[in-house]
Amino acid sequence: MASGTRFSVGEVVHHVKFDYRGVIVDVDPVYNGSDEWYETVAKSRPPKDQPWYHVLVDGYSHSTYVAERHLESDTSGEQIEHPELGKFFDRFMNGRYSRENQTRTH
Repeated sequence: MASGTRFSVGEVVHHVKFDYRGVIVDVDPVYNGSDEWYETVAKSRPPKDQPWYHVLVDGYSHSTYVAERHLESDTSGEQIEHPELGKFFDRFMNGRYSRENQTRTH
């Protein structure tokens, strides 16, 4: 887990504002997007100096970029459905995703 982050890659989370579940595939310790995206999409102006997460959205084919303050742990223990899941993980155990072989190519 990156220093100072609440969540880590493979963790299933729930977006508290938009009520969707997803799995974290990458973590940025601070905002790492464009100013244009932030101004257009991040309407609630979450802090840029806190962690942001790349999340595969359950039941859809897209991913999102979410500020830590909008996420909470998902305690359902249920897997998510996403077409790109296999690119990042190959197993689901104890409520989280992982990859048997930790080397990953992008």
